[in-house]
Amino acid sequence: MSIAIHPSVDNGFAPGRDDFAGGTLVCRCASAPVKVKVSAQTLHNHACGCTKCWKPDGALFAVIAVVPRDKVEVVENGDKLAVVDAKATIQRHACKDCGVHMFGRIENTDHAFHGLDFVHTELSPDKGWSAPGFAAFVSSIIESGADPANMDAVRARLRELGLEPYDCLSPTLMDAMSTHAARKAGVLKA
Repeated sequence: MSIAIHPSVDNGFAPGRDDFAGGTLVCRCASAPVKVKVSAQTLHNHACGCTKCWKPDGALFAVIAVVPRDKVEVVENGDKLAVVDAKATIQRHACKDCGVHMFGRIENTDHAFHGLDFVHTELSPDKGWSAPGFAAFVSSIIESGADPANMDAVRARLRELGLEPYDCLSPTLMDAMSTHAARKAGVLKA
């Protein structure tokens, strides 16, 4: 039996379209859903095993991407949004009725990813979003109740899907964070 990672990747996924310019994310409320317009293609789409990201029922991982903050706009029923954990680095704005996380925002201007919002493109009926490219925080699914004895099988399934598993972020994103820290410390110039 194949391990279910997330409904949007379990049966494979389409590549993103270079000409895709964004779409609308819609929460799962049957009436008066929250709608968030994203006016750009997403970047660094990935499966995330952390305990903070919203996951649909039964999913081991979230699937989440980033987009420039100025490309994210709440266009309907924003009064239904609330920050899940005000102390978290990523301020996840969720629908108070259905619980779906619509976007996550980093308010700390010193953070390497300030200026990027985290979005769940699975909430969009629009096609063409960037495809997932890796899996992050894989070991963290244990903290959500996954059986530690199944981790080799989980990693094998991720690789089968083309999502290289990491227990942090991808090397490209880890390099970006370290570069930011080195510039702030004066170790690197410009």
